[in-house]
Amino acid sequence: MGEVVQMQFSTVDYVIFALLLVASAGIGLFYAFSGGRQRTTQEFLLADRSMSCLPVSLSLLATFQSAVAILGAPSEVYTYGTQYWFLGCSYFLGLLIPAHVFIPVFYRLRLSSAYEYLELRFNKTVRICGTVTFIFQMVIYMGVVLYAPALALNAVTGFDLWGAVLAMGLVCTLYTTLGGLKAVIWTDVFQTVVMFVGQLAVIIVGASQAGGIGEVWRKAVNGSRIASLDLNPDPLERHTFWTLGVGGVFLMLALYGVNQAQVQRYLSARTEKEAVMSCYVVFPCQQIVLCLGCLMGLVMFARYGEESPLDKGFVKTNDQMVLYFVMDVFQGLPGLPGLFVACLFSGALSTISSAFNSLATVTLEDLIKPHFPAMTEAKATLLSKGLALAYGLVCLAMAYIASLMGSVLQAAFSIFGMVGGPLLGLFCLGMFFPWANSIGAVVGLIAGLVMAFWIGIGSFVMRMSASPSLNATAPPLLGNMTTAVMTTLVSSATTKPRPTGVEALYSLSYMWYSAHNSTTVVVVGLIVSLLTGPMKEKELTPGTVYPVLGKLLFFLPERYREKLCCVTPLAYKPKAINTQPYQIAKKESNGAAYPKEEVITEDKETEESDRAKTEEGDEETGTPLPSCQLTGHTVQETAL
Repeated sequence: MGEVVQMQFSTVDYVIFALLLVASAGIGLFYAFSGGRQRTTQEFLLADRSMSCLPVSLSLLATFQSAVAILGAPSEVYTYGTQYWFLGCSYFLGLLIPAHVFIPVFYRLRLSSAYEYLELRFNKTVRICGTVTFIFQMVIYMGVVLYAPALALNAVTGFDLWGAVLAMGLVCTLYTTLGGLKAVIWTDVFQTVVMFVGQLAVIIVGASQAGGIGEVWRKAVNGSRIASLDLNPDPLERHTFWTLGVGGVFLMLALYGVNQAQVQRYLSARTEKEAVMSCYVVFPCQQIVLCLGCLMGLVMFARYGEESPLDKGFVKTNDQMVLYFVMDVFQGLPGLPGLFVACLFSGALSTISSAFNSLATVTLEDLIKPHFPAMTEAKATLLSKGLALAYGLVCLAMAYIASLMGSVLQAAFSIFGMVGGPLLGLFCLGMFFPWANSIGAVVGLIAGLVMAFWIGIGSFVMRMSASPSLNATAPPLLGNMTTAVMTTLVSSATTKPRPTGVEALYSLSYMWYSAHNSTTVVVVGLIVSLLTGPMKEKELTPGTVYPVLGKLLFFLPERYREKLCCVTPLAYKPKAINTQPYQIAKKESNGAAYPKEEVITEDKETEESDRAKTEEGDEETGTPLPSCQLTGHTVQETAL
C-alpha cells in the first residue's frame, strides 16, 4: 500500500475559491440593504412571499444537493455501477405528491413553520415534539455536512482544514443573518450554477483524456458497470429497482413534502401555482444532477479501471477518491481544481444556509412566539437574526465535535435519516387520517423514533463487529437531505448466508428505512387513536386534512363517500362549528408573519378568496376542489 498522495493547489485555485465566498457574501449584503432591508419576520423568514418559480426551484435543488452528494454519487457508480441511476424513477412521484398534496395544504393555511400545522391539526404538544425532533436532527447534521468535505479536501490536497471550515461557516452565517431567506435563495441559485459548471468541467476534461465519451461507455460495459434492470423484490438487497424506485419515493417525500427547509421555500413563492410549478421545474434538474454524478463515476472507471486509487492506497476513503480523480484529471490546468472545490463547497454552503434559516424559523415560530404573543415585529425580526447567527456558531461547534468523532461520523450521518422517516409519518398521520388524535400522534412518533434508532444503531453495530471476510457492505452515508452516497467497498466476492430474525431487520436496505419508519408511526398512531377515542369531524380544523380516500373512491355516490370519509373542504370555508377556534389558531400562527394591523384584514381576505375558491373550484390548478376528505400515506428521509 502506498502513502496517501497529496496534490497541491495553485494560487489561481485559491483565488477562484475565494471568489465563490465573496460572491455569496455579496448577495447576502445586497439583500440586507435593499428592498425592505429585512425589517420584518415576513421578509426575513419568508422572503415577503414574493419569490418566483425559477429561483425557488433552483434553491430546492441546491438544498437537496450537498457536498457529500457531489463526492458520493460518482464513487458509488465507480464501485457498484449505474444501478444507482434508477433512483431517478422515484423523483417522479416524490415530487408530484408534494406538489399536489402537501403544498396546497401548507400554502392555504398560510403557515410560517411546517410544525404550526401539527398544532392546528393536533395540539401544542405534538407541535413541540415535532419541532424538537427537527432541531435535534438538523443541528447534528449541519456540523457533519460542513466538516466531511473539508476533511476529504484536506487529505487529498493539503487545503487547510479549519481554514476551509471557518471560511465557509462564517460566510454562510453572515449572508444568512443579514440577507434572510431572499439571500439564501439567490445564493442557492448562484451556487447551483457553480455546481453544474464544476461537474461538467470534470466530465468534459476527463472524458476527452479517456478517448471520448464512446470509449468511456465501452470500458464501462466491458467492466460490467452498466447495470440492467434488477427486479429482485428482496428488501435486504442494497440497490434494486424496487429499493431505489419505490423506497426512494418515501425518501423524496420526506425531503420535499415536510422538511422545513423545503416547505419554507414553497411558502416564499408568490402564489400557490408558482410553488407547485417550482416542484415541476426541480424534476428535470434533478435528473440532470443524477446523470452528471453517474457520468463522473463512469469517467473515473474509464481512467482507473478495477485498480482504484483506494486499492493502491493513494487515498483512504471513497469520498477522497473523487477528489483524487479531479486533481489527477486537472493536473497542469490551473484554475480548474479551484472550480471543482468551489462546486463542492457550493453544495455545502447551500445546504447549511438552508439549515440555519429553517432552524431560526422553527425556533422563533414554534418555541418562542407562543410564550410571548405580544412581541413586537421589530423585536421578532431582531430575534430571528440573532437565532440565525447563533445557529451559525453552533454549526461551527458541531463541526469541531464531528472532528473528534472519528469512525462514529457515519452514525452521525445516520441520525439525519433515522429522524426523517418518523417526522414524515407524523405529518401523514395528520393529513390523511382524520380520526388520528394527538395521543396517537405522540405515541406514534415515539414508536417510529425508537424503531428508527433500533434498526439504525443495530445495523451500524452489526457492520462494525463483522469481520472483513464476511463481505460486510455498509450502506452509503446519506450526508444530506438527499441521496448522497459515500460507500464502503465490498471487500470480497463471497456470498453471505441470508440473515434471519433480528439480523434480517438490521440488514434492511437503507433505502427502505424511510418507508419502514414512517409506516410504523402511522400504524401505531392509528391503533392508539382508535383505542383512546378517534377524533370526530367537527373537532378538526378545516383545511388540515387532505381527502385522499375521497379522491380514490371518486366512483362511489357522494352519500357513501360522506359516510366513509370526512367532508371538510381543503380550502378554508367558514363553518358554524369550526370558525371560531380556527380564527383563533390562525391569528396565533400568522400574527407572527404579519404586522398586527394586517392580521384581521388578512383573515377576511383569506375567508373571501377561499369561499370563492370552494364555490368555483381551484383556479390555481384548474381542478375542482374536493368535497370529501380522508386517507393516504407518506414518509421522510434517510440521510445515513
